[in-house]
Amino acid sequence: MNITDSIGDMLTRIRNANAALKAEVVIPHSKLKADIARILKQEGYVRDFSIKQDGPRKQIHVELKFVGRKPAIEDIQRVSRPGQRVYVGSEEIPRVRGGMGTTLLSTSRGVMTGREARKLKIGGEVLCTVW
Repeated sequence: MNITDSIGDMLTRIRNANAALKAEVVIPHSKLKADIARILKQEGYVRDFSIKQDGPRKQIHVELKFVGRKPAIEDIQRVSRPGQRVYVGSEEIPRVRGGMGTTLLSTSRGVMTGREARKLKIGGEVLCTVW
C-alpha cells in the first residue's frame, strides 16, 4: 500500500484511535512525523511517544491522553495537503480557537508551533491544527 499523504495518514490514525478510546496508536516512522509527535507531547495533547525498531522498520508509538473519558485532542485537521500546499508568512499564521488550539508549521528551522514561529518571525507550511 502506497500512501501519498503520510502526515494525513498519521493524523487520521490518531483521530480514529481517539474516537475508539484506544490508549496507544502505532504509526510508521519518519523524521517529520516524529517531530509532530514531539510537539503534540510538548503541547500536552498526547501523554508520550517512543520510536521502536520493528525488524527493518521503525515505528512511532504514541500514547494518547484522556481527561476522564474524553480525549485530550478534540480535533486534529490537516491544512496543507499534497494537492494544495498552504504557506504563510509570520504575520498570517492562523490562530486556532482564539489561541486555545495549536497550529503546527514546517519551517526552515524545523517543525514548530505557530506561537514559536510568530515569536521567531518566520513563516512556513501549515501542516495541521489541533485543539
